[in-house]
Amino acid sequence: MTSRRARALSSVFSAVCGVVLALVAPLAPGAAAEPTPPPASVRPTEVCQVRDPRVAELSGLASDGSNWYAVPDGGSQIQIFVLARDCAVRRVITAPVDPYDVEDMARAADGTFWLADTGDNRRQRETVALHAVSPNGRAVLHRLTYPDGPHDAEALLLDRAGVPHLVTKEPLGGSAVYRPAGPLAAPGPTALEKVATVRLGPTDTKGGPVAGFGSVLVTGGAVSADGTVVALRTYTDAYLFSAPDGDVVAALGREPVRVPLPDEPQGEALAFEPDGTLLAGGEFGDRGSSAPMRAIPGATRLVAPSTPSASAAGKTPQRDAAPDAASADASASDDGSGTPWTLKTLGIAGVAVALVVVVLGRRRRSR
Repeated sequence: MTSRRARALSSVFSAVCGVVLALVAPLAPGAAAEPTPPPASVRPTEVCQVRDPRVAELSGLASDGSNWYAVPDGGSQIQIFVLARDCAVRRVITAPVDPYDVEDMARAADGTFWLADTGDNRRQRETVALHAVSPNGRAVLHRLTYPDGPHDAEALLLDRAGVPHLVTKEPLGGSAVYRPAGPLAAPGPTALEKVATVRLGPTDTKGGPVAGFGSVLVTGGAVSADGTVVALRTYTDAYLFSAPDGDVVAALGREPVRVPLPDEPQGEALAFEPDGTLLAGGEFGDRGSSAPMRAIPGATRLVAPSTPSASAAGKTPQRDAAPDAASADASASDDGSGTPWTLKTLGIAGVAVALVVVVLGRRRRSR
């Protein structure tokens, strides 16, 4: 394919994706209300440039207030890069484990690093995994199984009780949230259960590698040091949710504050500093020689405190951001008009493909 043809295809695909999103977003069942915008003065500021090629595929990030910890999604062994605050690599924590595809990381209060080995672009893995890595490089493997087949997940939320929550990466219909149905086994597998669905975007924030869909794909997550703010990010934006009682599931059912993260080529990493600063970074791969590490100081203060959920009063917490699992499944299959929402989505996708074929066919005949 010539470069001119490639650029034409990219332009057509971008336009089609925009049309698809515009048509699909209003049909999405239970679509969340428009997130609260932050004050106009709140903008991410560049702190430094990550230049070390070993961190070119930065996917997970954590902070202890003195150092940053970065994990890439490639390699044949676990490597956690300890970064100084000028983005230079100080040292590397290694473990003799060959992961499949690490996509996020969280740091527990005891200093353990939890690596989400949950990437599955082709949706073919029978199990995914969490690796619990100590600061001295000792790793414990926990295999996990989804209750409804394979998913690609790039966000890990570790609540203040140490319970991991995985958030899937979905272009349509909302991202699912899973957590272990019981204590983690080593090596397992431990069964996961679906506990929530969260829908983000679309937005007009520029950035991301996927034309049109970058603002709806969940690529990373983080929980504040005290557990009271939960954050998810897409390629283009960060969303902050209030969790006054530390309940991640209840938090994801509340209206978030959206903070744009424009012009990141492939933003996948998110972390909170202990002081409430939010850090954002991402991959640069073969798209350049560096990528910015950016910060939003005082990000946790952007989220207004919410009333604690029923669990704080000793009641049974809500297990799904939708009214219940059954109604969530029903809303995903029917939009109330009698037509399954998934069929509408497929119809729209078919129209999009047809548009691409028609346009390319016309271009070919005109040559």
